Order: sequence, then C-alpha cells, then structure tokens
Amino acid sequence: MRDPLVPQCRPGERATDDQLDAVWRTFVRTAEEKGEASAGHHNRNHVLPLTEPVARLLGQEAGTPVTVRIRRLDALRVVIRTWEDEALVLRAVQSVLPHVPRCLVTRPAGTVLGRVEGAGPAAPPAFAVHSYVEGLPLARVCGNGKPVDSLLIRELAGLLARMTRVRPSALPRLPAGWPADRADSQSFLRTLAHLADLQIRRANWEKFGGLFNTLGIPDDALTRLAERVPAMARRPYSLLHADLHRDNLIMSYDGDPPLVCVDWELATYGDPLHDLATHLVRMQYPTHQWAEVVDTWAEAMLDVRPAATNGLVRDLAHYLAFERAQSVYPDVMRAAQSLEQSLTQKSLDDATTEVRRALETAAEPLRLREVPRPAEIEGALYRWLASRTDGNISGRDWIGPAISWTADRRVPPHPKFPASAVREALLAEGAAPAGNVFKGTAHLNTVVRVSGHPEPVVVRRLLSDVQRREPSILSEHAVLRAIEKSRVKVEAPRILALGESFTKDPFAIHTYVGPRHGGPPEHPVNGLRPREADALVDQLCALTKVDHTLVDPVAGSDGFYVWLRDQLVKLVQTLPKESMQLARNLGLPHHDRLGEILSRHTLTHRAPALLHGDLNPWNLVRGGRYLLTIIDWEMALVGDPLYDLVRHMHLTPTRPEIRARMFRRWERNMPPEYSENWRLDWRVYRWIEIIRSAYVDLDRLVTRTGLDAPNVRRAVDSYAETLAEATASLGLPASRTTNPLLELALTRGRS
Repeated sequence: MRDPLVPQCRPGERATDDQLDAVWRTFVRTAEEKGEASAGHHNRNHVLPLTEPVARLLGQEAGTPVTVRIRRLDALRVVIRTWEDEALVLRAVQSVLPHVPRCLVTRPAGTVLGRVEGAGPAAPPAFAVHSYVEGLPLARVCGNGKPVDSLLIRELAGLLARMTRVRPSALPRLPAGWPADRADSQSFLRTLAHLADLQIRRANWEKFGGLFNTLGIPDDALTRLAERVPAMARRPYSLLHADLHRDNLIMSYDGDPPLVCVDWELATYGDPLHDLATHLVRMQYPTHQWAEVVDTWAEAMLDVRPAATNGLVRDLAHYLAFERAQSVYPDVMRAAQSLEQSLTQKSLDDATTEVRRALETAAEPLRLREVPRPAEIEGALYRWLASRTDGNISGRDWIGPAISWTADRRVPPHPKFPASAVREALLAEGAAPAGNVFKGTAHLNTVVRVSGHPEPVVVRRLLSDVQRREPSILSEHAVLRAIEKSRVKVEAPRILALGESFTKDPFAIHTYVGPRHGGPPEHPVNGLRPREADALVDQLCALTKVDHTLVDPVAGSDGFYVWLRDQLVKLVQTLPKESMQLARNLGLPHHDRLGEILSRHTLTHRAPALLHGDLNPWNLVRGGRYLLTIIDWEMALVGDPLYDLVRHMHLTPTRPEIRARMFRRWERNMPPEYSENWRLDWRVYRWIEIIRSAYVDLDRLVTRTGLDAPNVRRAVDSYAETLAEATASLGLPASRTTNPLLELALTRGRS
C-alpha cells in the first residue's frame, strides 16, 4: 500500500521540498543515525538497501543498494567548488561515462526545506542518494605510495581523455568571472589561485589566520602566486574531475568497465592539464612512475583532444606548483583540528611533522622565506589549541602546561598586570586573528586584549630559528625597565611580564604601541617627516639621562670605536665558508685585512650613553606623546650617541635636508661631552655601517635567513648599491667574480 507521507516523484522531475523532507525523514536520517559509513573529508557515505516507500518515490526496486552521501557539517572548507549540485555534473557525464553513479535524489547545500515534525530544530544537511557502484576502491587493492600497474595507468589516462568529450552545453552554468576565452590556460590557473584564496584561505582565516601567520604564511601568499603565473600554451577547456585519487576510483567486480570514477563534487571546467596535475599529486604515485603516467596521459589525449597536450612539459610544472601551494592550507588546518579530538604527545608530534611537511612542500611555490623548526611549530599548535579550550581543561590534563606559566624573577610582578592577566594574554595569543600577528627579524609578536586592561598588549616570543650574526649585548627587559625607572622623555614600551610557557618557551609581554583596536602600527618606512625627525633627535638626547650603569656597569672603560671595529671584524671572521668565499669574489676583504683598513681611523672619545642600536623604520612607530615611539630594544648597547644617529640614517631613507636638520638639532641639544668633534667622526661611523651591511646582507642572501622581515627585504633588494659603496669606502676595486651571472643574481637581492 502506498505510504501517503512519501509523495511520488515523476521520472526526470526534480524532487519537491515535501519529497525531500520525506526522504530525509524515512531514509537518510536513519542512515545517519546508524553511524556506519565511510567518512571522507567532505561527506559520510552509507551503503544501504532502498526501503519500499523510498524505492517507490525514486522509481527503483525495493532492496536496491544505493549510496547515501551526507555532507559533513563539521567538515572544514578546504576545497575549491565550481558547482554546488553534483547531480547536474553526473547527468552531463552520463553520455560519455555511462557507468558513473546516477543521482536518484539530491538536496544541494543551501536548499531550505520545510520543517518536518520530529526532525528537530535544525535543517537537515545536504545529502544525495546515488546508484551504488559495485566494486572495490583502488586504495584497498593498491595503497598510496605503491606502484600502479601499467594497464591501470592506461585505463586512467583513457578516463581523463574521455572527459574532454562531455559537451560544455550539458554542464551547469559556470560562476561569474570564469575566463571568457575557453582556451586561456594562464587565466584559468590564475582563477584557480584566486578561488583557493577566496574559498579556502579566507573562509577559514578567522579561526586559523593567526596560526598561519605564526607559521610564516602571509595572507597574500595565493594572491601573489596568481600574479606570478607566466604566459602558458593555449589548451581547450573541458570537464575536469579535479579529485581523482585512489579512493575515488572503483575497480568493478566484472571488469566492465575496469574503473569507475566516483565523487564528482569537485569537478570543474578548464585546462585538462590541471586534472593531470591533481591526479599525479593526490594519487601519490612513486616518483619513478610519474614519467610513465604523464606519457600515457599524453598518448591518450592525442587520440581524443590533441591540443590538450600543447606545452605539456613546461606548463605541467605550474599546475603542480599550484597544487602543492594550496595544499598547505587544508593540511595545516586538518593537523591542527586533529588535536581537538585527541591530544597526546604522539598526536602533537604527528601534527607537528605533518605541518612541517606541508610547509616544506609549499615553501617554493608560495615563496615562503623560512620554514619554522619543529619546536616553533609545536609551540604554535599548542598555543592555538589552548586558545580553543577557552580555559576549560576538564578531562584534558595535557592542555594544562599551555595555559600555565613560570615567571622570570628578573622582572617583578607588575602592579597593573597580575598573574591572571598574563594567563589570559597567553590564552588569547593562540586565538589572535591574523591581522594581530607580526613576524619580525627575531620575534613573533601577537597583539591581544586582556579584560580589565584598557589598552592592548603584545606577547613577544623569540623565534627559534633566528641566526643573528650581530650579537645582542643587553637584555631587552632590563633596558625597558631602566628607561621606565629613569622617567626620561623617551617613548618606549613598558615590560609587563617575563617568563616561560609550554616546553620552556620564553615570552615577554609589553604594552602595545599601535592602533587601539590592535591592528598593525604605522612605520615611517619612507623616511621621517620634519617634526618626527625633531622628535627622534630629542629622544636620543634624552637617552643620555638614563642611568646606563643599570644595564651595563662597565661600559665606557674602553674606546667605543675600537670595540665596534673589533666586533665587525669578529663577525666577518665567523661568517660561513660559503658567504665568505662569495664576499671575497665580490671584492670584500678577509677579516684580517678588514681589521687593518679600519684601524687607520681614530675617533674622539665621547661620554657613553644608552643606545637603541637598530633604529630602522620598522622599529619606529608613529604616534605617542612624542610623535614617535621606539620599539624592539633587543639590540640596545651602551656607547657613543653619535653612532645611534648615524646608524639610523644608514638604515632609514633620509633626505639631505632632513639629515642636515637632524644634525643641527642634535648638535644644539646634546651636551658637549656627548658631541665633541662629531663633525670629524660621523662619516667613519657611516662607512663602518655600509661595510657591515655589505657582509651581513650578503650572508642573508646566501643563507636565506631573515628574508621575511621587511627591513631585511629592503636591505637585500638594494645590495648592488651597498656593495659598490662598501668597496669604494674601503678603497678597494669592485667585484672580481668570474661568474657575472652569479654576481648579477646576488646583487639584485632577489629570492
């Protein structure tokens, strides 16, 4: 007898909302409740026999096995989707590949159904009922990484080739913005990069953006990748499966046909070479089989769509690079999210290994400057996970160390920032949005807000992979405390806490200098304005009033220039062999010869004072009581105040009129004991800084360290000028390298 609650669906007619409700209530929800399914990244797939009422609705025989595909509501958005309704794609494919599943009924994502009694307050998820394909997934017969039989490779290539025969008019309408020229490979790859940025990165940035920035992945990485796509050969567009891996290939029991493609939800329309690239990567062929797969694909395409092989050898590399680049986002997110289900030392180690592998894979195509070391990745994952608990650690003893901390006794508790505020700041650190995470030369800085504290604060962590050639002389926390204690007119952050968190990971918490909402600060990257130049000079003069014996009791006993010269000679002496060999080829002297040249100069002894030591534009923030705030004091030292001013002019674009203005004000306001004979000596400091940059920046280019910091990028990008000035100031001939192409590449400072 016909069930009145299951309306009949006419053949070829799309199911109504009432019919979809009925299928959900009587069949799909039952499958979901059973919980027996093969779980993919996007769907849970249940194989069940059709019940009589649903079979009648779908025009099938009762007991017929079908696949019930239910969209996972908890799934991360980590794929590019061209079309939401897989059923429309399957219908188009039937004419060319008749054995692919047939969609019997579907509720696409975004469909709003009527409220069904007993179905609960939430709307049912997207689901589809497909005809069942008898057979075994290739993954069960031949697992990832194992060689695939040549006959199977030939059949796979044939499947990819036959897809090009699907008529474009049979496919669903393409989204707005799709390339109008249906053979423009360059535009298609750029479209893929932009879609990955929109549908994968941006869709998850609120939850994971801070983690990505911590790991060194900038928010514009995919946009820049799209901009770098070169001219490519023209290939006619066609239907692409775009996710052809071993779990999506079914080996039929009767061998007719040998292979059937399933899971077409990521299908798209574009350059066939993209399908080959995704197939190569996701099938995880052994390396030795790649050439065979590519050659077999080309042979199959030549029989069906010869133009699809245009520019194969050159352009395949671009699609492979894109596949490796975009995969870093799902791989990192899945690794991080896995810790929410199970947190043990092993799961943390596994997630750390997976994230590092993903970063290493994507490093070249995304031009990531450096891949963090495992300890830094582990700490970033742990802090991210701790922030997700919101302090609730019931039943999760492992999370405890991440939200506890040990105070450093060198910095006493701040009266306005108690231990509870420190703990809250550490919790907020892992959940900070991407716009509040800044990676500098030596520190990871995360801006957070703490209840009861009116202004944002910044959590600073020393990067574990820092290889600073120039030593840090004083402790930053001691310098900041000395400035605060002296009550001088110097605008600098205040130290609020110092300690160690998870796995003895040191941190410091400073008052934040920047917008009240916590966004990025504004730096005078193109040079100081006149009033800002005055403000900086005034603060340098005020630093002479800080009691420098609080941070360096023995400073000033020897000549500062002699110490500075010896430090530079020692730096050159300890450079890696590769850096020093290239330096010699470019005309820079060995450390012994450098010491001899620099020893020709004798400077006037001036009274010592506290110096910042690294006044580049990114260590100056616009705003504050004195127009400029000076941050990042880790390179502070005690020495000649003239050096601080001259080094600033070396590191910052300074117009001649601004330089003259600063010198005049400095001479007028600086006490005589700090400024005697400065006109005779300032050029020597300028020369030594040019020479220092010639060695340090060359070493950065050779070792690829620190290149993600903006001040370092600016320095290496102008290396040709630095090298020329350095050799001229040393009175030495220019480059002597016998490889002009090597010199050209390095002196242009490109990564």
